[in-house]
Amino acid sequence: MAPTRMDERDWVLLLLLSILWGGSFFFNGVAVRELPPLTIVLVRVAIAAALLLPVLWARGARLPASLAGWRPFLVMGLLNNVIPFTLILCGQTRIASGTASVLNATTPLFTVLVMAAAGDEPLVARRVSGVLLGLAGVMVLRGQELQFASGETLGMLLCLGAALSYGISGLWGRRKLAGVAPLTSATCQLICSSIVMLGLAGGIERPWLLPMPSITTWLALLGSAALSTALAYVIFFHILVRSGASNVMLVTLLMPVTAILLGHFALGEPLDPREIIGAMIVGCALLIVDGRALRLLFLTGAISPER
Repeated sequence: MAPTRMDERDWVLLLLLSILWGGSFFFNGVAVRELPPLTIVLVRVAIAAALLLPVLWARGARLPASLAGWRPFLVMGLLNNVIPFTLILCGQTRIASGTASVLNATTPLFTVLVMAAAGDEPLVARRVSGVLLGLAGVMVLRGQELQFASGETLGMLLCLGAALSYGISGLWGRRKLAGVAPLTSATCQLICSSIVMLGLAGGIERPWLLPMPSITTWLALLGSAALSTALAYVIFFHILVRSGASNVMLVTLLMPVTAILLGHFALGEPLDPREIIGAMIVGCALLIVDGRALRLLFLTGAISPER
């Protein structure tokens, strides 16, 4: 099925979503200086859930009344919050926030493979080419320093694992959450994520024993929860309902630029030319996977369909 065409409002929302999610890498970069990863994820999802729940009740919506009703949100929370948030934060203890955001931009590449494996979409030549080019872009990010024993490489692999989890979550959300209101989807998945993270962070990191973080870290946590999680997921599910998964995934084309610029100007992270080249290759790969740029060239006559 062809993706639904996006109108001007959805494009504006997509741009806003890229800023909100791109900013999450900046917030993470601040928070990991003082707090361990699981604790950061717990605070992020718990505050976000606490912010959205009163809004949900004010609108007259109801939470699921049975365990079976919670199951789709629990799985979505694991795939879309718990697993990727934890992997990205662990990765960001080893790599820069800009690099983490570029690796996160491979999410549509993994989504192509997941959709094909599940039988939802065929693995056509254009998509295969995009996947291979995207993987080449990731390799460029590491250059000649690719060593699987190094800490940076482990950080990159963790971020790639997060991208894979996001790809699987897209399939799950399309199959199991179709027809659910965006605010309900966002709130319920965050509630489930908070419960899971309370057990994980409480059992492993014992956050109540940690030193009190600075005001800067608290502001980063609040920004991550309110902006990059609560508001961002309402917008995400809104675009998903209106325009479909393939369109909302385009946000990852815009996020690396946002996160790299924030990391450079706010955190003082250096801009490596290899990162810029790698990001450009990944971006070209995503354009090929999406296919819209090629179709536009065909329509304008810039490229002959026979080529």
